[in-house]
Amino acid sequence: MHACARLTGAALALALGLGLTPSVLAAPRADAAAGGDAAVQRVLDRLTGEDGAPGALARVDTRHGSTVLTSGVGNLATGEPMRPDSTFRIGSMTKMYVATVVLQLVGDGRVALDAPVERYLPGVVRGHGNDGRTITVRDLLQHTSRLPDYLTYLTPQDILADRYAHHDLAGLLAIALAHEPVEVDTPSGFTYSNTNYAVLSLLVEKVTGRSYGTEIGRRVLKPLGLGATSVPGDTATLPGPHPRGYVRTAPGAGPSDATELNPTVAAGSGDMVSDGRDMARFLDALLGGRLLRPAQLAEMKDGMDTGDPGGGAYGLGLEHWPLPCGGGFWGHEGGILGFQTMSGATEDGRRVTVMANLLPGESDAQDTDVRAAVTTALCSS
Repeated sequence: MHACARLTGAALALALGLGLTPSVLAAPRADAAAGGDAAVQRVLDRLTGEDGAPGALARVDTRHGSTVLTSGVGNLATGEPMRPDSTFRIGSMTKMYVATVVLQLVGDGRVALDAPVERYLPGVVRGHGNDGRTITVRDLLQHTSRLPDYLTYLTPQDILADRYAHHDLAGLLAIALAHEPVEVDTPSGFTYSNTNYAVLSLLVEKVTGRSYGTEIGRRVLKPLGLGATSVPGDTATLPGPHPRGYVRTAPGAGPSDATELNPTVAAGSGDMVSDGRDMARFLDALLGGRLLRPAQLAEMKDGMDTGDPGGGAYGLGLEHWPLPCGGGFWGHEGGILGFQTMSGATEDGRRVTVMANLLPGESDAQDTDVRAAVTTALCSS
């Protein structure tokens, strides 16, 4: 994907959802075979050098301890280095949390995976050929609904021009429903759409009587003690120590500060804030069976082909990729204005979260090396 293409509305949908673009999933470079923190540090330094990101961070956790590595700066204006204790926007890694709540409701018998969305949201998903009577809860979780991605119709410039604006879930859905269902170009029917998780968030609210943010808090964040993680609502500032987040809004333009942003533009699909420590604890609890019953965790891991040349598969809000050193890992990519992220974990307890503070307008090399940092860390830890 060329740099100029990143700045369209469709590219913003990919940036905020990182919908499995070939550049992101290109094979990691040879550093993945090297051992130790030095190999990860080399990838981070490449991210902030030739790749063009202002700063980058990687937190690596194993059963024997944790390491945080950084490179570059968290603030271009002051030159302050990237802090190892940084919080940041996690973008579409939010989907793992929303999917966990939905699957908990499935385990409680309050939601059926293969029931039509119409059962829970009667008359809500209708318009221009989109029909909640023919879309199931599973379709939403696994991106097979064919619902248009509302972010396709918003540009970074649109959002930044009114960066403090509130967006509600119904309004985001209305943007999508003004357009016909998308054409599917994968054999499995997979087509990534942030609208799916806006609808799931509405479903959670209808079934529980509480907001999706409240349910994530009471079902996941509080039980696990994830104090740095939040669903921020209309709060436009980031809490605690954090880097500035940057965007490039035109080819050849310098980075612009997009740190302050009302994240409800990505409500339910990419609005959460976290840090590397909390992401490690969340993935450990999720894959360790402490958040879902065995049947629902198995459903979450049942991935389908996405057409990704890197061999990735998408389950119910959880992605799986092969590792160059053998085996594979679970996790999710993320992106929202200012931040590109990816978290991954193996079954034996290795976990890593990587963040770069530039998106969109990043280079193809940055896309590739964010993933390379994850796979290098998992293969050398």
